[in-house]
Amino acid sequence: MMDFFNSLEPMQKFFWTVACCASIVFIIQTIMTFIGLGTDADVDAGPMDGAVDSMEDGSLSGVFSFRNLINFLLGYGWAGALLFDSIEKGWLLQLVAIAVGLVFVMAFVFMFRQVMKLSHDGSFKMQETVGLKADVYLRIPAARSGRGKVQVSVKGSVHEIDAVTDSDSEIATGGQVKILEVLGDDLLLVK
Repeated sequence: MMDFFNSLEPMQKFFWTVACCASIVFIIQTIMTFIGLGTDADVDAGPMDGAVDSMEDGSLSGVFSFRNLINFLLGYGWAGALLFDSIEKGWLLQLVAIAVGLVFVMAFVFMFRQVMKLSHDGSFKMQETVGLKADVYLRIPAARSGRGKVQVSVKGSVHEIDAVTDSDSEIATGGQVKILEVLGDDLLLVK
């Protein structure tokens, strides 16, 4: 193995070293991610740090990280090592390797953003019930003289919530109502 490495030209040794080191770090990062220890540290961009952090969904958001540095070095190193014999001019090989490294970074950023779109916020917010129809679970006394209960389906899950009405007559169990307003953390106004 050492004979192979010693027989390489200096630029070829550089590409192989970068490729192998980046591959080892990439494998470690991947294993750590799968066992739940994967964290990504941001690189301090100095005066640009605030500008980069403030770009919500911008093209540079999330690009400056250790993980993406490894992604770049992975593409750069392997492209240089594998294309060394095919591209004779050193400057052209460097350009192609840099381009492949940048493609690796953009591909990983694109894949990460696509995966993040799949995440789902399953938290329930009372405001989401306004305007929905609900079934009366426990009778609702007239003119806010007491509380009843309604069942409402939000995002595929059924919630049982206390309710009052401004109506002059009570709303019987089994009836259907429309939610008009959220009155508190756990109270709805219905009609």
